[in-house]
This record gives sequence, structure tokens and C-alpha cells, in this order.
Amino acid sequence: MKVLLVDDHPLILSALQTVIKGLGDDVAVLGAHSAAEARAALEKDPEFDLVLLDLALGDADGFEVLTELRAAYPSLPVVVVSASDRTSDVIRAIDLGAMGFVPKRSSNDQLFDALRMVMSGGLYVPPMMLGLDAPLSEGDTVPDVMRPVGNVSSQADYQRTPLSLESVGLTPRQSDVLALLLQGKPNKLIARELNVSVETVKDHVAAVLRALGVNSRTQAVLAVSQMQQQAALSARQPASPDTR
Repeated sequence: MKVLLVDDHPLILSALQTVIKGLGDDVAVLGAHSAAEARAALEKDPEFDLVLLDLALGDADGFEVLTELRAAYPSLPVVVVSASDRTSDVIRAIDLGAMGFVPKRSSNDQLFDALRMVMSGGLYVPPMMLGLDAPLSEGDTVPDVMRPVGNVSSQADYQRTPLSLESVGLTPRQSDVLALLLQGKPNKLIARELNVSVETVKDHVAAVLRALGVNSRTQAVLAVSQMQQQAALSARQPASPDTR
């Protein structure tokens, strides 16, 4: 696996390179100190498997670089690794096509989890933003865009409602459309890849949003991320002992 790290802070870049190499012996990591270096690296070798992108670059706005990369390399997953953990930044990054958002204060294990999820076709959002990291304190609120599937109304329901992508009941074609939505692809490109009309894609997108109980693509992406991460957390829980 070839990973391109884009961060203009030398110490952080070096630390991230060391951490990413810990994923396995077959991981090759190239560091770029600027957006210009990242562009040059991808022009020279477009066969990278993953890009980790900082938002605070000295020579460019990170969101603009994200938009540029998604347009130029639509099949290349981009994960934002940022000092920011603001909800607005996470939502904007996902809306622009990022396949993950990892705050720099995350642990190495959280970074590994994020990269494994993205490389397996999933999407990663900080668990604390999805209500999976710790119970919400009294008075805390969940932004509407972060509400889970089914339009759950109360904080208690938010924390206890089990989520399952399988239980949503998508058709195989709707699942195909959702998979391409998760990659940030527009309707025209989805139509081209599935060999259907744009109007058909619009109908499928509307059906997917209804099934997920959300109102926008970004909400759909965040809802699926929540389900994927909740499933991963559940899989780690030890089985309850048989008390019979």
C-alpha cells in the first residue's frame, strides 16, 4: 500500500510517517510538505492507494486541495488529518468527498482504525461526533446533520438505537448508488458507471435518503459512517457469558 502524507509541519509529518508504517511491512509512505509537492508526487506517480491531507497548509487552503484531489483522482481515497475537530470542518470535508476525518489528537489506534475502515471501503468520522465514544452529557446536543437513521428525536434514543445498514432494506441497485455516493461522486458520474440515466440515479438517491431517514447526501454519508463504526465497536465487544 502506498500512502501520500501532506502536512507542512516537519515534526508532525515525520511522526505520521512513522505511525503509518506501523500498519504493515508492505506500507510505503511518501511525505509532501506542501500542496505543490503533493501535486508533483501524484503527477509523477498517480498509483497511490491513500492520501492523508492536513487542512492547514502553507501554500494552499486544505479544503481547496481536497476538492482538487477529488476532481483529479476520483478513485483515490483522501482522509483529512487535522488539528481541528470542529463539527463544521468535519461536515465540510465529508461534503467535499473526504473518506475520513481524523483529529490530530487521536490515538494511534484510532488512526489505524480510521485507515483500515477507509481502505476496506468504509468512511470514518470521529466517534465522539457520532455519539459512539462516550455518553452525551446532560445538556449536550447532537447537530441535526449528525442525527442517526430513523430521525431519532431524543438523546436517550440517540444513544441506544441499534443501527444496521442491512436493516435499512436497500435494493442491490440502491446499494450500488449508495456506495458511489460514499465516494463523493456526482449523479452524472454515478449514471455513467452504472450505465443508467441521470434521472434514474436521482430516483435511486431519493430512495436511499428516504430509507436512511435523512435529507441530504452529507447526512447519508454520516449516517452510514455511524453504522459502520457502531458495527465495528459491537464486533469488539466480548460475547456475554452463558448464564443458563
